[in-house]
Amino acid sequence: MAKPLKKLVSCVILDLDGTLLNTDGVVSEVLKGFLAKYGKQWDGREAQRIVGKTPLEAAAAVVEEYGLPCGKEEFLAELHPVFYAQLCNIKPLPGASRLLKHLSGHGVPMALASNSPRGSIESKISYHQGWKDYFSAIVGGDEVTAGKPSPEIFLEAAKRLNREPSSCLVIEDSMPGVTAGKAAGMEVVAVPSVPKQAHLYTSAEEVMNSLLDLQPEKWGLPPFQDWIEGTLPTEPWYISGPVIKGFGRGSKVLGIPTANLSPKGHSSLLSEHPSGVYFGWAGLSTRGVYKMVMSIGWNPYFNNAEKTIEPWLLHEFTEDFYGEELRLVIVGYLRPEVNFPSLESLIAKIHEDKRIAERALDLPLYSKHKDDPYLSSSLHSESNHS
Repeated sequence: MAKPLKKLVSCVILDLDGTLLNTDGVVSEVLKGFLAKYGKQWDGREAQRIVGKTPLEAAAAVVEEYGLPCGKEEFLAELHPVFYAQLCNIKPLPGASRLLKHLSGHGVPMALASNSPRGSIESKISYHQGWKDYFSAIVGGDEVTAGKPSPEIFLEAAKRLNREPSSCLVIEDSMPGVTAGKAAGMEVVAVPSVPKQAHLYTSAEEVMNSLLDLQPEKWGLPPFQDWIEGTLPTEPWYISGPVIKGFGRGSKVLGIPTANLSPKGHSSLLSEHPSGVYFGWAGLSTRGVYKMVMSIGWNPYFNNAEKTIEPWLLHEFTEDFYGEELRLVIVGYLRPEVNFPSLESLIAKIHEDKRIAERALDLPLYSKHKDDPYLSSSLHSESNHS
């Protein structure tokens, strides 16, 4: 639950890496390749140590953590060209373009404030059409004497927007960023980029799972108008694989038979999409196409060790279909993943998700995706082989 909100804001200052752009995914890939040369393996555990840091601080953390036989400057110099070659592959995080377009369309002034050097910020946003024009001000880490957690970068952004710090809303993914925003006397929304860390962000006014969950009206800003009957349409995305045996709790504990997919081989897709509840259409290779609601995430009630994909096909099946090819087209978002005080409240919420999804999938906006060739290509390929 959000704390009671005390003040209205008139402008928004955003961090870039991990807040608007999925930079962490590309950084992980680059580090993986680089560390392999030293016989080391990047496993992402150190992600928390480098999120929100200046490039030099992040380099120092990795050099120290892995005991690399090089200095931080040398490490950075070697990594730099490899990372820059990958800039064009950094994707916006879900909800980022939607938020920028919405605020810009309503004339809300925005600034970018990042610990990255100004040149690096401009290079990154140049690959995203229209982004540069959204921002009235851009402040890089090389334009101030101290980066985050010092408040200087945010105070400079407010100055360039010609706004009082107290009228600014900061949106951040890292603890150094949240600390900096609070020290600047601003309201802060945290969207943590490292999973299962929300409990550390208590100093922020609000902590949320992804930008899809932001409600600008809480801050006196224009509300989004794109929710339809409790659902948020998204660009369709696709995932497939054989149905695996899950945790055995779907049918047994919840009375909800989920057709789980293995997260293996889907790590980049899972890092791109925030945990939460989604819905769409499911194609089973020998049976047909069905309405579907699914959760992606850590399932806080059961505290999963890894991010899981748990679709529920909204149809009464008379038999199991483990091993069959399941293809999903995800067309919309329902809500963030939340913890529940009891099993009963979790089950009630899942049934509510089902009702909302079932009704929404009859709307033309969503029902048209039932005919997506992706769903039936598996049907055809199966029948051709039989």
